[in-house]
Amino acid sequence: MDSILRLHDVLRITGASRSSIYLWVSAGIFPQPVKLGVRAVGWRRSEVQQWLDDRR
Repeated sequence: MDSILRLHDVLRITGASRSSIYLWVSAGIFPQPVKLGVRAVGWRRSEVQQWLDDRR
């Protein structure tokens, strides 16, 4: 089972800003978040890691 990263974890891992992450999501160049609740989202760790690997 894949773990879920919250926004603060994604920001730390990628070194990107909150606005950049959401801009990239809108542009389709960053993985879509998973809805965790009414006001909560997260990202699958494997998808974020794959995105990072693809940028190297």
